[in-house]
Amino acid sequence: MKKSWVSLMLALVLMGSVLSGCGGSKEAATTAKAGGQEPIKIALSPWPGWFVWYLVKEKGFFEKNGVNAELVWFPVYSDSLSALASGKVDANSQTLSDTLAPASKGIGLKGVLVNDNSNGGDGVVVKPEIQSLQDLKGKKVATELGTVDHLLMLTSLEKAGLAEKDVAYTNMTVNDAGPAFISGNLDAAVLWEPFLSKALASGKGKLLFSSADTPGLIPDLLVFREEVTKNRPEDVKKIINAWFDALDYWKANPEESLQIMAKAAETPLDEYKAGVNSVKIFQIEDNLKAFQKGDSYTSLAFTSKKTAEFLKGLDMLSSIPDADSFLDGHFVEEVAKERHQ
Repeated sequence: MKKSWVSLMLALVLMGSVLSGCGGSKEAATTAKAGGQEPIKIALSPWPGWFVWYLVKEKGFFEKNGVNAELVWFPVYSDSLSALASGKVDANSQTLSDTLAPASKGIGLKGVLVNDNSNGGDGVVVKPEIQSLQDLKGKKVATELGTVDHLLMLTSLEKAGLAEKDVAYTNMTVNDAGPAFISGNLDAAVLWEPFLSKALASGKGKLLFSSADTPGLIPDLLVFREEVTKNRPEDVKKIINAWFDALDYWKANPEESLQIMAKAAETPLDEYKAGVNSVKIFQIEDNLKAFQKGDSYTSLAFTSKKTAEFLKGLDMLSSIPDADSFLDGHFVEEVAKERHQ
């Protein structure tokens, strides 16, 4: 799943090794070839906002835009990070935070599109008897070290006047923390979708704090290998165009679109609707604003700096990368101009 920094750091060490690629029940979804070029492989994994790519595929928007693209499914998010870092795929849907480590090591990546922002899709779930963030003092709280959800936990504690030392922090992946919370082995856990909804639906806990309380803290991007943006810039623009075509189709045909995405997610429609409602899908205007410099989390550059400082404080980054080295908003700007002509 999402946001596994430890796995990514390992991937950077093992970049030259042979990776296993995708897995799970979904097969890679390939479009018809366009212009005889090799397909651009776009990796994605379980997150509500990223199933829009299956709407792109299902409605033929890659073909409409004349680009040969292939979706490659990774059930485990960290595997998609490894695949991009090692060049097994050309692009990946991933968090801004997970783009910082390779960028700091000089790996050529370019974030060209904001898919969404978590807007309640990540949250602090607590046992029913815990009434406030202050009540977390001395309690067993789990999330994965160095992830943006670890940052979300620290943000929630700071709001309550607490620090990490004031709770019994437990380093645990979301795949383990979700079931552990439901089984009663944790007082609180910081989870993301779909684990968050499952924990709440179990009746074993309630939501105390979420990414909806920190707008812009957790942006999700389409990130390309830099060489692809240099060698096939028109195809990058066509893929971005295909994304916005799908968003337009979703707006015009909401029920059909949600059914397509829920099917791809292998999730009941009602559950998928709840999950996708926990993210803010970014339209063109949202993207243009996000790539502008600013002094709040609505700016990718600001969020990048703050998140990098957090990771450097955990010794997970040796240096803070310049946002301009791995964020490239000019593709969205060009697409916006062309679509508004």
